Amino acid sequence: MHNSSQNSRKYTAPARLLHWLMAIIWIVVWIIGYVAVTWSQELNPQDGLTAAHKALASTLLFLIVLRIFWRLTHRPPGLPDSMSPLMQRAAHWGHFFLYLFALIAMPLSGWLWSSVAGKPINVLWLFPLPPLVDANPDYYPLMKNIHITLAYSTGALVLGHILIALKHAIIDKDGVLQSMLSDRRTSSDRKK
Repeated sequence: MHNSSQNSRKYTAPARLLHWLMAIIWIVVWIIGYVAVTWSQELNPQDGLTAAHKALASTLLFLIVLRIFWRLTHRPPGLPDSMSPLMQRAAHWGHFFLYLFALIAMPLSGWLWSSVAGKPINVLWLFPLPPLVDANPDYYPLMKNIHITLAYSTGALVLGHILIALKHAIIDKDGVLQSMLSDRRTSSDRKK
């Protein structure tokens, strides 16, 4: 009985695609950014990693517009009744902060940092983003600190999101993680 309600709680295919695509891009970009800053002399002397970081991260600015549009026009599946109202509110706010900080503030702060530095951002190495503000070296340290602080705080948010999703799958077994996985059903699901 519980499993049949789980099967009806699925995100749409476009929502799942956007979620996983953005998750992969975000994690790859975070790792590249960390390596580029931490080992800048050893592994990033010509700023190649920085260019790759910006080229990939800038795609999130476009994908988040699609994702928000899809989210506003397609209601997500409900959370399981086994979650208390407090936990459901916490899940709602957790997703809100992920959108706000990881998918909006992080890319925008990077764009501002590049803008004040007078350095270009080429989206997927195809076309440049216009600077948000004029180059101003006085603001460089501030924007660098904002971006790096956001990187660590959103990294913690994303890690928390992953751990909670795993808790839902392994401990709670309530179908929350499965709602973001593919529509393919196992043979045992088809028999029900």
